[in-house]
Amino acid sequence: MNYDIFIIGSGPGGYVAAIRAAQLGLKVAIVERESLGGICLNWGCIPTKALLKSANVFEYITHAADYGINVQGAEVDFGSIIKRSRGVADGMSKGVQFLMKKNKIDVIMGTGKIKKGGKIDVIDPDGSTKEYTANHTILATGGRSRELPNLKQDGKKIIGYRQAMVLAKQPKSMVVVGSGAIGVEFAYFYNTLGTKVTIVEYLDNIVPVEDEDISKQLLRSFKKSGITIMTGTNVESVDTSGSGCKVQVKTAVGNEVIECDIVLSAIGYSPNLENLGLEEVGVQMDKGRVQVDDFYKTSINGVYAIGDIVKGQALAHVASAEGIICVEKIAGHHPEPLNYNNIPGCTYCSPEIASVGYTEKAAKEAGYELKIGKFPFSASGKASAAGAKDGFVKVIFDAKYGEFLGAHMIGTNVTEMIAEVVVARKLETTGMDIVKTVHPHPTMSEAIMEAAADAYGEVIHL
Repeated sequence: MNYDIFIIGSGPGGYVAAIRAAQLGLKVAIVERESLGGICLNWGCIPTKALLKSANVFEYITHAADYGINVQGAEVDFGSIIKRSRGVADGMSKGVQFLMKKNKIDVIMGTGKIKKGGKIDVIDPDGSTKEYTANHTILATGGRSRELPNLKQDGKKIIGYRQAMVLAKQPKSMVVVGSGAIGVEFAYFYNTLGTKVTIVEYLDNIVPVEDEDISKQLLRSFKKSGITIMTGTNVESVDTSGSGCKVQVKTAVGNEVIECDIVLSAIGYSPNLENLGLEEVGVQMDKGRVQVDDFYKTSINGVYAIGDIVKGQALAHVASAEGIICVEKIAGHHPEPLNYNNIPGCTYCSPEIASVGYTEKAAKEAGYELKIGKFPFSASGKASAAGAKDGFVKVIFDAKYGEFLGAHMIGTNVTEMIAEVVVARKLETTGMDIVKTVHPHPTMSEAIMEAAADAYGEVIHL
């Protein structure tokens, strides 16, 4: 069985690469050891958004009186919320199965391992091994929840994101270790449903990769909703010998013990690089990731890598873009290298967070002279009508040329708004271009235009 392209891993990098390769007329196979769609579709992006939607609906119901509607007796059915989330994920996985058939891609269930000479071994679920050959092999094996030596996950009391999505019952209390996207999304979900949530973050700001103004706003919003937040705090150990957990933390003022039912470890991810045959084949590594060029070719001819196992943001849409660029290059096309400074990041807690490009601090460190504009949703007619006045849009321009350096948003629906800025930056749109582009009224997206106008001293509604 020889293929033009053989892909190991069917997440948003692997399956997208497979479809694009098939569109280009190549003979493609994809191997998956668990479920089509990978972690994102089955245990990440999609099912978590289903959980967050349930929390959002419950939040609407509990605040219905704010909109002149009286609702009595609303209760959380935790089991049904989990069941709905799994149903959404299963439906999407079946959608990927359909796409594989539609594009005549061979799907092989098992675990893949590369060998020299363009050969791939696949260990079937029953333990037998079959050999395949391919002109090009793409590694797209993704990542998993990272573990620390002092925070070993047992899957019961100390859990990762996978267990957090399928708990048998809702915990009364939870400590979330780490305040990146995964941490704050689960913190919002469980807090909204009534769990007492404490976030422990080692760094000085929550969502530390975001602009500092965003971090401060989310801190205010989360504290207002009842979440306890401890920054500059390190987890020393967790005692699980009793009925619950005793979390020993070290703060700037001393040690403290936090008692809870469950500890959720959300401290990042580890790439899935084990048992892939990398060492045997001689694939070069760089700081724990597979070393690749601008088109994802490794040090070994005919072997490529994309997604969480290479440098760059560990995001589904990044893996998809990398997969498309990789196969287009293989097929003889001339794709542009991916601009990693124009990748949108989205966090789906409430309020939502969306950002792209330079933070204010990074832009200053890069030597730019800045024009910065900010427009609060408290001044937005649409936000006021929707009862969603928390948050703002912040835009950053180069003062000399008007280059759109970055945008940072926090508030309702901002994850749907950020694409305007991504497109604008791709097209090299200037700040004044945004100011002079008519935006519909009343909309949340008007805030982008108003923030740009604020940067140039022309804002109307502030």
